[in-house]
Amino acid sequence: MATEGQSFSAQVGAWAAAELERAEAVLQTAAQTVANEVRTPVAEGGRMPIKTGNLRRSLMASTSTMPTMVEGKQTFSDGGVDLVIAGAELGGIIYLGFQAAYAARLNFGFVGEDSLGRSYNQAGFGFVDAVAQRWPQIVAAAEATVRDRFEKA
Repeated sequence: MATEGQSFSAQVGAWAAAELERAEAVLQTAAQTVANEVRTPVAEGGRMPIKTGNLRRSLMASTSTMPTMVEGKQTFSDGGVDLVIAGAELGGIIYLGFQAAYAARLNFGFVGEDSLGRSYNQAGFGFVDAVAQRWPQIVAAAEATVRDRFEKA
């Protein structure tokens, strides 16, 4: 970290800069884990039901505002979630949200009649809730991964 002859204040400054870089890497690593896990299909050990992949592709990320649901839109393409997360800065917020109008119904379940008159008695898959409950463990794992990466550098 510090070289011989470097002032104490320069050493502290270098340490502080490295710590901020590590903290930002923890934020980005944890957020990427959340995005990956929330989109993990049931067939691969996750909770997201996959029929066409449209719900999975409707996940969006933003550092300025919560992504909103899109009524009537049928087909989504990957929204660059990874790039938004990689560009997120420490102290900021990373918003993750599904744009597919049926995302909440699949996550929470739905009993009743929809706006088209169809009757449902559908249990939720809890793909968002399950990952949200793991946030403390996700951050701890991200911290360990980042620490290991920085120590090897």
